[in-house]
Amino acid sequence: MRTDRDAMEYDVVIVGGGPSGLAAAIRVKQLAEEAGREVSVCLLEKGSEIGAHILSGAVLEPRALAELFPDWQERGAPLNTPAGEDRLLYLSEGGSFKLPTPPQMSNHGNYIISLGNLCRWLGEQAEALGVEIYPGFAAAEVLYHEDGSVKGVATGDMGLGKDGQPSHSFQPGMELHAKQTIFAEGCRGSLTKDLWAKFNLREGVDPQTYGIGIKELWEIDPAKHQPGLIVHTVGWPLQSDTYGGSFLYHLENNLVAVGMVVGLDYKNPWLSPYEEFQRYKTHPSIRAYFEGARRISYGARALSEGGYQSIPKLTFPGGLLVGDTAGFLNVPKIKGTHMAMKSGMVAAEAVFAHLAVENAGSEATAYGEQIKQSWLWDELYRVRNIRPAFKWGLWGALAYGAIDTYVFGGKAPWTLHHHEDHTQLGDKNSHPKIDYPKPDGKLTFDRLSSVFLSATNHEENQPSHLRLKDESVPISVNYARFGAPETRYCPAGVYEILGEEEGQPRLQINAQNCLHCKTCDIKDPTQNIMWTVPEGGGGPNYPNM
Repeated sequence: MRTDRDAMEYDVVIVGGGPSGLAAAIRVKQLAEEAGREVSVCLLEKGSEIGAHILSGAVLEPRALAELFPDWQERGAPLNTPAGEDRLLYLSEGGSFKLPTPPQMSNHGNYIISLGNLCRWLGEQAEALGVEIYPGFAAAEVLYHEDGSVKGVATGDMGLGKDGQPSHSFQPGMELHAKQTIFAEGCRGSLTKDLWAKFNLREGVDPQTYGIGIKELWEIDPAKHQPGLIVHTVGWPLQSDTYGGSFLYHLENNLVAVGMVVGLDYKNPWLSPYEEFQRYKTHPSIRAYFEGARRISYGARALSEGGYQSIPKLTFPGGLLVGDTAGFLNVPKIKGTHMAMKSGMVAAEAVFAHLAVENAGSEATAYGEQIKQSWLWDELYRVRNIRPAFKWGLWGALAYGAIDTYVFGGKAPWTLHHHEDHTQLGDKNSHPKIDYPKPDGKLTFDRLSSVFLSATNHEENQPSHLRLKDESVPISVNYARFGAPETRYCPAGVYEILGEEEGQPRLQINAQNCLHCKTCDIKDPTQNIMWTVPEGGGGPNYPNM
């Protein structure tokens, strides 16, 4: 135990400034205000500001927001573009045809937004209620009481050199102690992984399964802009055995958000989600939108797709899991923000009630039960079989999805199950290599110019936050058997194989490029790569994403 760290005491500490963490912070303060009680709340955000690391499509279903702030419109929440026409297209290599839009994908009453900007606005609302927000501080360690319950978290040390030793600018981390700690780290949180193991939170549930979402923001020709237009596609460029699809959302001010999600259970080790997305933009039905347009921003993020059957136990002594860190995402809706916010609000209500009871113990167990009584749980249950049905390929999944939705109403008397993504990668010799076209610099781009647009920055002289359990595995296993898939599934050029020409291949890790998407931590076939938090404030700085 370190003795040189200062400690601060709070009633509630929240790790993560995304929609779930901010909704939890706001709801605790609202309840305290209503009850005339003083409850201290602190929120830590590893990004340089609230919203810096937030990336989503995003079409928002405003249900949870309206519960949190019934007067959100008067308060000026940045929901500026009501959803308009919905289109679902099947793409072949040269053509396309329209598919019927499933009811889950109907966006009537929703809004096309920048989730980062919504989080910035939520941060302002939280601070106005008295929440202490500390951006630029990464929670790097869970602290425990002697009885094993969670005591709080410690932020990472600042100013460590590459060798891990303190430099001239060294500052030790800070301890934040709390009666309850809410973990809202987003997808595949590094502390959450430790909590899963320590408290056996995943016992009896399916493995989590993930996708990687890659997104660009473009300013397009006003003549081609249709505010509110929502276009989703399935099919080309992905093979029918690979789960995934694209989105194209027309926001305000001639802005278009375009992106692709690829399920990380894909089998071909030569597949590159980044290159598939670049290729998608060249389709005749898509490329016309981008003629004479300008690319403004780029980013990538993993998302939890397991849904109902992959939700872990949500409480443990001293803490709770909310949002995407718990896996609250409705895959067929392609939406998780409303669920993330609702889970944060339910957690806040459980924690607030728990803090009011003397000798209540250290675990706010009511949260797990209250989630199951909420609309969130029913919504997750009804779509639980849609994502795992993709084991039958695109057409099998579409057929099954229609039966599940229209015949059974989401209440089929069975539940399909998931597998772990990293076990699905096939041998490099048993799958065809994919010949991706070279980028043209106008519509399609290389990774490094894309990373530049994400404004990613890390203090160069710090230990790498991407760690290998065994230094020999990248060459002896990943390179030898799988053809170094980390050089393809990383959307930021972090992983490079050098020295092939001399017959001495070695892995180079360019950690300063890291977008914090966590794909390497998820997809690495031997789970040898560990993603940990870098110095607070490091990483992308997304505007309007």
